[in-house]
Amino acid sequence: MLEYFRLEQRGTDVRTEVVAGVTTFMTMAYILFVNPAILGLEGAGLEFGAVLSVTALVAGVMTIAMGVVSNYPFAIASGLGLNAVVAFQLVGAEGLTFPEAMGVVVTEGAIITVLVLTGFREAVLQAIPLELKKAIGAGIGLFIAIIGFANSGIVIPGPGGGGPVLARGAFDSARIAVFVGGFLITAVLVARRIKGSLLIGIVVTTILAMVVNAAAGGALWQDVGAGVARLPQEVIDPPDFSLLGRFSFGYWAKLGALSAALAVFTLMLADFFDTMGTAIALGNEGGFLTPRGRLPGMNRVLLVDSLAAAAGGAASASSATTYIESASGIEDGGRTGLTSVVTGVLFLGAIFVSPLAGIIPPEATAPALILVGFFMISVVRDLPWDDYATAIPAFLTMVVMPFNFSITDGIGWGFVSYTVIKVATGRVGEVHWMMAASSLAFLLYFGIDPIRRLVLGG
Repeated sequence: MLEYFRLEQRGTDVRTEVVAGVTTFMTMAYILFVNPAILGLEGAGLEFGAVLSVTALVAGVMTIAMGVVSNYPFAIASGLGLNAVVAFQLVGAEGLTFPEAMGVVVTEGAIITVLVLTGFREAVLQAIPLELKKAIGAGIGLFIAIIGFANSGIVIPGPGGGGPVLARGAFDSARIAVFVGGFLITAVLVARRIKGSLLIGIVVTTILAMVVNAAAGGALWQDVGAGVARLPQEVIDPPDFSLLGRFSFGYWAKLGALSAALAVFTLMLADFFDTMGTAIALGNEGGFLTPRGRLPGMNRVLLVDSLAAAAGGAASASSATTYIESASGIEDGGRTGLTSVVTGVLFLGAIFVSPLAGIIPPEATAPALILVGFFMISVVRDLPWDDYATAIPAFLTMVVMPFNFSITDGIGWGFVSYTVIKVATGRVGEVHWMMAASSLAFLLYFGIDPIRRLVLGG
């Protein structure tokens, strides 16, 4: 094991990798409850427990595969944002059945897998300028901090389900007090450079939440899908795998070729660039990138990730993707695939003991996510702020991600503005042709709704 995962070469040990794997799992465990809640919002008639079981299964198997194949501490689970597209766009707006929506996911996963095997996906990644790669990492840091603040309750979804906005009067809540206490404890541990500080912070904040919740008669954490901050009545919950293999390609006939192709393209582009941005950010955070900003063995990461997308659709768990929350394990010292193996095993265990995973409240993981954002934003000091033609696209990349609550949107704004500004200032030689082609793809992506209305009518 020491030789396979190259622990000594990467300056780590088994204990550190195990702690990091547990940290990553605890910051990601919320997806076990959020994914079923989102996928069932549009009347898909899904059993909560069945979706939870396949969500944990896909996360466990594909995270272990990521660790073994790539030897990076990257974890995989059903993608937030991607599952919202499935629920609200494919099922809600397009009128597909849930199996048909999963067929769309399987299709986009298969296409991305082909793009990886042909080398196209990695070629696009290598065409991204180093400055934009750093901006993507910093932007994802802000994005993950916003997720942390959303978990804390300090920010809430805006009107109509938009991005987070500051919640008025939030600080009079006992749950906010738990978050603030947990954040200060975790921040002190981090400042003192205590090993495993993020994991310790999550555990301590969870215990604090359970004490406060018990004092309030168990009434503070009752949200469906959120951590309940109290011991469960039952520990063992038998899994339900009835959704495995329930996908259908009948969407082609129902939507028509053009509309079906647009649906696949929209999901594919979001998945394509989300993963690339996440891998860049995690690689930078773990010190895995070369001086030119390349991640050695990137194609193995992309291959497992693309297979995870198809596997998520085939298992009815929605498209699975590499999670930026993996950065929490990296910050706790995870440097090899052994971290991912530990995280994956815990996800598989959660299939049977999901009530235990449901103990951890969002306020307990929020401090870890916010502090990970702090670590990731530090790369901005390396950006050429005096070169406006480069700095402006980098700035847009960073700020659009949290403001639009979308990694893909941030990358798109960065790509398009970089290409246009460089060409307009006579520096066309700095724009790789794949950057230009990707910018055109993003223009199509941003205009997908008016294009659909123009072509299809309505």
